[in-house]
Amino acid sequence: MALRLEIVTPEKRTFSDVVDLVVLPGIEGEMGVLENHADLVTTLSPGELRYTKGGEEHELAVGEGVVEITGKSVAVLTDMAVSEAEIDEAAVAEALERAEAALKEKLGDEEIATVQAAIQKSMAQLHLKRKRRRV
Repeated sequence: MALRLEIVTPEKRTFSDVVDLVVLPGIEGEMGVLENHADLVTTLSPGELRYTKGGEEHELAVGEGVVEITGKSVAVLTDMAVSEAEIDEAAVAEALERAEAALKEKLGDEEIATVQAAIQKSMAQLHLKRKRRRV
């Protein structure tokens, strides 16, 4: 089975390769995608994107975005896609603390939404970085 996975952020094309399986954090939960999946456009939620290539599983922390699925490809447009090795745990934990402190201030609806999105992205990164320690 062959499925082309393309992951693009505003900064760069993060990933482009043929894989066997993609598991995405969708708006209504995780969604697995194999070759010949029905065509679909859906929302990507902050969380963990996993893909399998040659029997080996790989993981990325992703932010919000959009996913386009065809029978032969998965195109992910997201505001963040980082591997475990790229995550600076201390910096992310500090950003999370700042965001949580900001929620205690009087903010407008738009500012609250921005802070909540930052919290979700930080949580996704910390989950990916810390999950191996729990095993």
